[in-house]
Order: sequence, then structure tokens, then C-alpha cells
Amino acid sequence: MDSPEIEKLENEIARLKDLIQTKVTKFDRDFVQTMPPAVVEEERESLEELRKQYSSAKTALGELRQQPPTGMTQAHFLEWRSPRRGTDNPHAMTNDVWKWLIETPLPEDYTHARLNAYQANKAFDGPSSMDAGPCWCFDRFGQSETTLPDGRIIYIGGEHEDFYDPDFYIYNDVVMVDTSGGVQIFGYPIEVFPPTDFHSATLVDNAIILIGNLGYSGKRHYGQTQVLRLELDTWRISPMETFGENPGWIHSHLAELLPGGNEIRITGGKIDRGNETPLIENIDEWSLDLQTWYWKRLTNHQWARFVFRRKDERWNHLSDIQSLLLYKQIAEHGEQYENIYKNAEKELKEKLGTLPDVKLFETLYTPDVATEIIAKNPDDEEYNVHRIRVGDVVVRYVEDSREIQMTVEGELPSGIVEQLRDDVMQKFAALEGVPIVCQTILAE
Repeated sequence: MDSPEIEKLENEIARLKDLIQTKVTKFDRDFVQTMPPAVVEEERESLEELRKQYSSAKTALGELRQQPPTGMTQAHFLEWRSPRRGTDNPHAMTNDVWKWLIETPLPEDYTHARLNAYQANKAFDGPSSMDAGPCWCFDRFGQSETTLPDGRIIYIGGEHEDFYDPDFYIYNDVVMVDTSGGVQIFGYPIEVFPPTDFHSATLVDNAIILIGNLGYSGKRHYGQTQVLRLELDTWRISPMETFGENPGWIHSHLAELLPGGNEIRITGGKIDRGNETPLIENIDEWSLDLQTWYWKRLTNHQWARFVFRRKDERWNHLSDIQSLLLYKQIAEHGEQYENIYKNAEKELKEKLGTLPDVKLFETLYTPDVATEIIAKNPDDEEYNVHRIRVGDVVVRYVEDSREIQMTVEGELPSGIVEQLRDDVMQKFAALEGVPIVCQTILAE
């Protein structure tokens, strides 16, 4: 149960949030244009003061939540500080330190939902993770969350941070939280449950079927798809031997239990083929029969696909350019926003050696051969996906910090495909100021 201080702060944060929303709704273009400047400035200052109070209250609540339970000693924390693998299937690992980290959500709008490894370690003045290895935490990416019919929630695996962080760790545990807040934690030997993240978890009767895994880069089994079965009455995990044509080493996909409950369909996600090729989109559909454990390939798209990267293998600056455009749009709303824009412009110029051609950036995914620019759905989470139409064929561009992947979702004359490919290469190279390499993704 939360302390009175925490409840008081939560109520204050909710109150301030409502006040801010009310003022933001009121502070529209008509208000600015019709009210006297002095009134507008007074309202602006009032809004900024509310935002400061809201930020301070959130910070205070975060600091309160980060305090460990009364009676938890440093010695006890150090006993359970480090993550570990189980030796039994399952291996009960419930302890007060990990329960504290599971049960301690941070305030809404924080960049992470729970205490991260650094915060947990700092709370007890623990040893540096550079020396002692990663600290256990429940702030993870690629963790599945499954709600059972009785209200219990099952959390499975996931990773904290990435390879560059001393607290990077991929977990192979199962956490059960019941409706009264009770927690059970189970670990497993890596032979039956490898460190797993970005998998799917599908509830089937009294079991959860886990499909896929990103995992550690040196432990991936290219050409295979990891399939595990978690029994909810015993918490035992079993690797499942499957047959047929599988998707390969897939992760971040969608899994759907089909009517009848005997088949799972897999769509989307990314596949690691190894052989120094980039992670590629899964463009096909697959199904797994849960009675025979046979995979079936439902589609076999022979689409033209390309990956574009900087030749020097460094991260690109497309996101930075997009942010600069946003800052430019809001710079007119006040000096503080104008300063943000100027600082972003200065930083980008230092990175690239010159300012990029903004007009060129805006046409990066609009080649001359395009017959339609497909508008984005504002509710669509695919912020990094751009689509055009060439005749009846959709061409899709997926952008991230490392690369651009282009997929021609249909048949086009080879000359048109080459134009599309060359258009991206030339514009990408001009924006980055370095050579760009193009890799053709071959169908399998």
C-alpha cells in the first residue's frame, strides 16, 4: 500500500494535470488573436507556472517511489542485486528485493515505467555495474505481458538496456502478479528457456506459447524459430520441436490464435538471417499447428527489397533532421522554443559539417515516378514508415537510425525499380554527405 505522502502527491499531480489541460484547451489561436496582449501573456505565464509545479511534483513522487521499503538492508539488497539463471524447471526465486522492484511503478510520463538498474543500485550504494556486472531490474524492453481469465498477469523475459550499457541483460524468467498484488518469480536453466526478448506470448487453454526471440547476438540459431510452452499449473517450460518451413529467427512479430484454438498465425516482425545481413522485415504470413507442431508458409512474396546504409556504418541523421523541422515550426511560439531550434541547428551542423537541404529531405520518399503519396493515419504508430503508390503497386520505406529499407509490394518493370532504388541512394547520400551502399534482399 502506498504511503500517505505518495497518495497526496498523486492527487496533486492529477489536479495539476487537469488544470494544465483546461488551460491548453483555452489557449487556442482564437484566444491569442482576440484577447488583449497583456491577458494573453498572463495566461501564458500561468500555464508555464503550472507546468513547473507539475514537473516538480512528478520528480518528488519519483524520488519517494525510489525509496526502498523500511527494513530492507544493504546486505539483503546485495544478496539479490545480480540477476541469475535458474537451476530447476521451474526454480522459485521470489525475494523481497526483486518484489520491491516489480511493485514500484514510477509516475506517469516517466521515460521508464519502473526503477531501472542504475536507480536500484544507487538506492543502496551498490557496487559499480562496470565491476560487479548488471543489476537486476524489471524495467525492460521486449517483455511479454499476458492477462489470464482470473486476472493474474504473467510477465515473461525481456531485456534491460542494450549491449553498450553495463546493466544490459536478457532475462529468462517468469513473473506472476495476482489480483491482490502477490508476486511469484521463477527462473529457468538456459537449456530449456534461453534468454528471450521481443517474443510473442499466446494464451492457449492452460498454457502460454512463446514464439520467437531476438536474444544475444552470438546465441541466435539462424533458420530456426524458437518455440516454447509454459504450463500455467506447474510453471514448467518445455522447448517444442517443430517441423515444416518456419519463419526463421524472428522477433517483434504479431501472433494470433485462430478460431478453434489449434493454430497460431504469425505476421510482421523482423528476421535475422545471419551472414552479416541486416535485420529484415518479415513480409510473409506463417502458421503453426498446435497439434502437429508443423509450420506452414501462407504467403511467398517475391518482392524487390533493398537496404540503404552509410558506407562508414555510422548511424544516420534522418531523425535529427526531422526534429529540426519540428523545432523550426514551433520556434515562432516564443524565445525559449527559438533557442531550442537554434541549438538543434548548431548541433546538426557540427555533426554533418553543413546544414542539410530541408527541401530535399521532404522529398526523400517522393520519387518522380510516384503516382500517389499515401497519407499517414494519425493514429498509426508506424511513425517511421512512409508509403507511395506507383500505378497499382505500393512502395514502402521503413526508416531507422541505421538504415532505410525499401519494399516494392508487387511487380513493377525493372527500370522503374532501379529508378526507385537510385532515387533513395542519391538523396540519402546528399543528406548525409557520405557515400551510401545498397544491399539487395534476396527472397528465400
